[in-house]
Amino acid sequence: MKFVVSSVDLLNHLQSVNKVINPKNTLPILDNFLFNLRKKELEITASDLETTMMTKMELENVDESGSIAIPARLLTESLKEFPDQPLTFDINIERLSIVISTENGQFTIMGQKGTDFPQIPQIKDDKKSNFQISYEVLANGLNNTFFATADDELRPVMNGIFFELTPDNITFVASDAHKLVRYKRKDSKTDINSSFILPKKPANLLKNIISKDIDGQIMIEFDDKNAFIALQNYKLVCRLVEGNYPSYNSVIPTDNTNKLIIDRLKLLNTLKRVSVFSNQASNLVKLKLKGNQLTVSAQDIDFSISAYERLSCQYEGDDMEIGFKSLFLIEILANLKSPEVVMELSDPSRAGLFLPVQKDNDDEDVLMLLMPMMINA
Repeated sequence: MKFVVSSVDLLNHLQSVNKVINPKNTLPILDNFLFNLRKKELEITASDLETTMMTKMELENVDESGSIAIPARLLTESLKEFPDQPLTFDINIERLSIVISTENGQFTIMGQKGTDFPQIPQIKDDKKSNFQISYEVLANGLNNTFFATADDELRPVMNGIFFELTPDNITFVASDAHKLVRYKRKDSKTDINSSFILPKKPANLLKNIISKDIDGQIMIEFDDKNAFIALQNYKLVCRLVEGNYPSYNSVIPTDNTNKLIIDRLKLLNTLKRVSVFSNQASNLVKLKLKGNQLTVSAQDIDFSISAYERLSCQYEGDDMEIGFKSLFLIEILANLKSPEVVMELSDPSRAGLFLPVQKDNDDEDVLMLLMPMMINA
């Protein structure tokens, strides 16, 4: 088994799938990449049993086919030090030796049998569903919701992004019980009524490799256990989160009589300055609304420090004061892309809604929700 490949091209492909590999694997074989050579196509696979990612490369100067597992860390760390040059891989399947030849030297690695690598799970035909989604919609759905996912061992259904599929739209939802994001696309529809929860790790892998500028469609197949996501140069297979996602619509307040429109960046920068003076345990900031003025304040009684800033805004509603955790509020404002945002509030004890004033796409519906904090906390 012999082939020639560009060092930079190979490293780029390896680095994109390398993030799948866990630092501490239960099976030693999972510390390896699986190289599978068929004709002029090299398929590279990395897995942690829960998530498997594959990428393909078209090669020239190929001799024979076969498969072998190659140590991931050794290969990637050595390739990082190579300038862009052709590398010749000469692999002896029987001896499991890999000889990498360059213009000036030779490197020898010992591999493992490719047949020892775990098999990829299969989708059950009787429970299979599939749909197509554009690169742009999937990229925006993941980018808008990922930051709101939880790390909760007691409620694993919160540790992922909820995909809700209907003939009218596709909706992405993420929540950690403090904040919630709902991203809906009316121009992206499916023939099915179904849903699944994509775990955090594969969602992050997808987020990093998907470009919203690519035209074309991504095919997603899933059953009650696994999902297959086929991209242009990658395939991702992952185990889905089992369980029912909470009824997120029931926590979104609808009778919000107080509405505030404000410059997003001005409010974001004010929060970053004022929140430095908040109590380190609670991170509480207070928003006081009166007339067309918003006052953002924070204090830490233990250290006798405090700060406030006033901002002009458009406000319709009753005078009120509401408290939020500054870290979460900053996250929400950082992830909204509109120059101005709308805050919809009902009373200080109920969740606040954050919506973009301007949209890049009329078919896009972005809603972010944040639970308030007790002002006397």
